Amino acid sequence: MAQIRQISNLLDVLEYFARVGKPAGLKELSEHFGWPRSSTFNVIDTLVERGFLYEPRPRAGFYPTPRWLSLAQEISAAEPLPDEVFELVRVLSEQLGETSWVAAPSGQNAIMLSVANSSQPIRYVAEPGKRVPIYATATGHALMSLMSPQQRESLLRRATFEKHGPGTPLSTAEVEKRIEEGISRGWFVSASNFSPDLGGVSMALPVYGRHLAVTVAGPLFRFEGRAPQIAEAMRIAIDKIVKN
Repeated sequence: MAQIRQISNLLDVLEYFARVGKPAGLKELSEHFGWPRSSTFNVIDTLVERGFLYEPRPRAGFYPTPRWLSLAQEISAAEPLPDEVFELVRVLSEQLGETSWVAAPSGQNAIMLSVANSSQPIRYVAEPGKRVPIYATATGHALMSLMSPQQRESLLRRATFEKHGPGTPLSTAEVEKRIEEGISRGWFVSASNFSPDLGGVSMALPVYGRHLAVTVAGPLFRFEGRAPQIAEAMRIAIDKIVKN
């Protein structure tokens, strides 16, 4: 997928500040990203002029202003995730000891909206905004199970099937078969579908008038033979926490 360089650069700067948590100067940013100083200056100057960056102390580097947070809060308030969704993700991660998330469809991907990472030393780590191929993952299969056959057919017709792991489905027919199996079973399973040695169990979450899916994932060796028990724990948590 083609990326617009200027937008990509802006997002790189924002993610950099989120990661390092301290001001950075023009030279530091230019060297970190390998950008010409003139290009770095243009990005920084634009963000300063729009009120998104400032200098906390003179000549001590730039840092994001609260305007980012204000905009994010306004956007979230317009179409918020219900509190029950965040609670469900947290409870599942604590009860099962694995990373859990709620995702929504986004074109050819499933995008994670809320994530609770496992505290175990060996774990799968994700964050809100992470995207995974909708055709390749248990999360994606759960989401597609909420679509009409026509919607799924249109989506899969445009998919570029790539082998990410031993369990990746590589055709529309194979994806449809796994969706049918998941619907019949009541939950969807992944075993090295997208990330090698990663296991996952997903369930469709058709609530609040939205297409959502909840997933619990972790190292495959901890999921082998446990998928039915994990799915049952997920079902109980959904029935207890989420309002239909």
